[in-house]
Amino acid sequence: MKKSVIYEKKDSVGTITLNNPEKSNPLGLDVLRQLVDAFRESAIKGDTCVIYRAEGKHFTFGADLKQGYELITNPDLQSTAVQDIWTWQELTGAMIDHPGIIIVGYHGWIVGGGFEHTLCSDLRIAADNTKIMLPELDLGIFFSNASTKILPRLIGESRAKELMLLGDVIKADRALEIGLVNRVCPADELDTVLQEYAGKIAGKDPFAVKTAKRLLYEVQDASIEDVLYREGRAMIETGQSGGPEQRIGAFLKMG
Repeated sequence: MKKSVIYEKKDSVGTITLNNPEKSNPLGLDVLRQLVDAFRESAIKGDTCVIYRAEGKHFTFGADLKQGYELITNPDLQSTAVQDIWTWQELTGAMIDHPGIIIVGYHGWIVGGGFEHTLCSDLRIAADNTKIMLPELDLGIFFSNASTKILPRLIGESRAKELMLLGDVIKADRALEIGLVNRVCPADELDTVLQEYAGKIAGKDPFAVKTAKRLLYEVQDASIEDVLYREGRAMIETGQSGGPEQRIGAFLKMG
């Protein structure tokens, strides 16, 4: 049976792929559970970096609306509907808890929760044919995956409100302009660029990389005093990890 989510590992780089291109990778309850499992497996296996990508013409149109409509309208499926809601949120938790760097590669349409769940990724690369839309309010539903906190943090409160309240299409060049993505590239170069980014990160000290991800997340709402303390502790921890002895020593020998 064909899997809708594929996890693969090569050295310290994992790849998680949405694999239902014929249907534009809908994110039904089963697929969400597979994604949670894939990110947790990647974390357990110690991936320093994870590429999150999708097969087909579009990354994803987001939630499976046909399934969602049935969950909303059928009283016998109320329990499943609740599970569906919380599995979206569980997915963001699994991605945030992953100690490695998550790089997502957008292409084609990426809609609603299909986009929102990727906001907690560490780096976002968009093919030049990417189109992003948040149509929740038009459908009478609400946003997910901590997007009401993460999106304003990424692009500012005013722009986040514009994107969420108006539901207009955001193309790749505009996404880059407002800081929603880190880079735009030709669609046929997307996988190459993702590998390039992952290779650079995987070549760095894994303990230092994971420490950087953890602190960048933890200190955003902390006081300056707390940040200074946490950075000091992190410098001590990385200094005692063994990595600097090897890497700085190699650098000095090159000189």
